[in-house]
Amino acid sequence: MIPLFDYQRQWRERQSEILTTIQRVLASGQLILGAEGRAFESAMSSLIGVEHCVGVNSGTDALVLALRVLGIQPGDGVITVPNTAVPTAAAIRLCGARPVFVDVDPDTLLMDVERLKEIDLKGCKAIIPVHLHGLMVDMDPLMAFARSRGLFVIEDCAQSFGSFYKGRAAGSFGDVSCFSFYPTKNLGAYGDGGLCATDNADLAKALKRQRMYGFDETPIAQVDGLNSRLDELQAGILNLKLKYFDGDMQRRQSLAQRYLQKLDGRRMQLPHQPEDRTHSWHIFAIRSPFRQELKEKLAARGIVTGVHYPVPLHRMPAYQDLGYTAGDLPVAEKAASELLSLPLFPELTQDEQDAVIEALHEALPR
Repeated sequence: MIPLFDYQRQWRERQSEILTTIQRVLASGQLILGAEGRAFESAMSSLIGVEHCVGVNSGTDALVLALRVLGIQPGDGVITVPNTAVPTAAAIRLCGARPVFVDVDPDTLLMDVERLKEIDLKGCKAIIPVHLHGLMVDMDPLMAFARSRGLFVIEDCAQSFGSFYKGRAAGSFGDVSCFSFYPTKNLGAYGDGGLCATDNADLAKALKRQRMYGFDETPIAQVDGLNSRLDELQAGILNLKLKYFDGDMQRRQSLAQRYLQKLDGRRMQLPHQPEDRTHSWHIFAIRSPFRQELKEKLAARGIVTGVHYPVPLHRMPAYQDLGYTAGDLPVAEKAASELLSLPLFPELTQDEQDAVIEALHEALPR
């Protein structure tokens, strides 16, 4: 079988170092908010290019905390896209706010900045651009639009650690930016984990309050807060993985380029990468109207593929009260019916990738 993702290959390669890290953390006597977490926050600040990073329990919590510290209130509108993971909209709802969906660009499948100008902004307080599959949104016009209308920007970087836009890292644009370290991510923990990044010292202080019941230096709640802390075990593992990240990213880039070179772009739509952006290839997704047929034919040959976000958020039962109907966001709806994710992770072998390419070409209708 050729898996879509397999963390156990990496585990087998780095098992000794990972176990040593776990033993060190357990022996430290501090499992929450200790030296490992502080070291990871500092390293991430340097890599992203921001002043402050705050480790939290998950990428979802990162979004929730970002919305809270920016003062998003029940009933406020928060603009985002429908072709993303449920947590993007769930975080908005958890704050009592209202998701406002905008369609995406047909080439990149990222937030269409021109379509932002068509939205009724009454009651809207923030925008959450989602850097999908490892490709960043066109941030310069988005930031100009947001600033001209007094909207906060929260970057959803769950899929984009290692991505760049005009030389700037994902997470370096927003008022607050949010990362996930779910095991399948480019930088994945061995459990849940997340992080908020910001250049604003007051927001960083507020985020630290929020993740710890509203505490400052003493266990007295200054504000309503949560329990959302990146634990020391996960921070230690992430610190170790940072040592390998550049090499892992180079391997992803190499595999993605082989797909782009060897797959027949006349018979399927390949991912688009604008020249001003560096793709981190969290997901390599082709587009075809024959998706289900391709998926079944590849599965028959032992190749696991994925369908990320087969139903756009605005068409899910949980969000029907928002009033969207089929056809309201046609680009996202069409893409949701066509995208198929191919195996791509650093430990994928060239022989396995060649088998995927061969099987895909044989499966495509001629």
